[in-house]
Amino acid sequence: MSALSPASAAGAASAQPTGQQWTIGHGPFEATVVEVGGGLRTFTRDGVDVVAGYAADEPCASGRGQQLMPWPNRVRDGRYTFAGTEHQLSITEVPRGNASHGLVRWALWELVEIEDEMVTVGYRLHPQPGWDHFLDLRTTYLLDDSGLVVTAAARNVGRSAAPFGYGAHPYLATGDTLLPDIELRIPAETWLGVDERMLPSDTHPVAGGSYDFREQHRVGDVRLDTAYTDVVRDDDGMWRCTVAAADRAATLWADAAFPWLQVFTAIAEDRKGEVGIAVEPMSCPADAFNSGDGLVVLEPGEEWTGTWGITPA
Repeated sequence: MSALSPASAAGAASAQPTGQQWTIGHGPFEATVVEVGGGLRTFTRDGVDVVAGYAADEPCASGRGQQLMPWPNRVRDGRYTFAGTEHQLSITEVPRGNASHGLVRWALWELVEIEDEMVTVGYRLHPQPGWDHFLDLRTTYLLDDSGLVVTAAARNVGRSAAPFGYGAHPYLATGDTLLPDIELRIPAETWLGVDERMLPSDTHPVAGGSYDFREQHRVGDVRLDTAYTDVVRDDDGMWRCTVAAADRAATLWADAAFPWLQVFTAIAEDRKGEVGIAVEPMSCPADAFNSGDGLVVLEPGEEWTGTWGITPA
């Protein structure tokens, strides 16, 4: 067995599980974006976590900060029909038999542009088993006085129409506050029921039920891995979901490209690693490749874009 060259040995020693690390800053804010998945590893204010991320020498776990394209959540059996052709995706959620969270969360994204307060990463999604299309994906992370602003874009650079959905998976940090004592505000009037495989089954109004967080209140004994829609927007067209712990609070907001959001509380209960509640802006719900609910169809040359962000209190 040949020994590593000095250059190779140095590269191996400095390699990180999520590849290159790109750090930006503005005033009290700092954020780190990673090569693997082009996701958000950290976002802090004055050194205090705004998102529950992970260390540079750790792999991403529980989808922390990942981008979910060309679909968020799940595709039933990894199987769908588009433009009259049946497709079979790889099963990546084996216990439930689903294709989960898209095709780019472990891909190597490229650095497109970086400045002190902004970084843009990109990825060309090529055809592969179960996916016949070419998409150019770009995500810009910007820090300003409000906090973090994320703008994602997908352009169809192929010759045929392509189905598309987007989701992001940040966890808003909750520190030492126990889950029942965390307060949530979820600005939505409908929640999505699911079956044992976490696939959509029916919809329900939040009014009068335990999933009604239109007014901010304590989580208590409610546990969520739940998609919401019929979002209530403010005068500027954004919806805003707030997670408030004893020592910090943050609001995730999203524009008109996101008629759905998912809230996931298990990490805040398990208390493994950095603790937080996932608030996931989504353009469509689970299994949209089959239901068509919220599915975007990009014609050749057409681009989808959406903006969301996180503002600490």
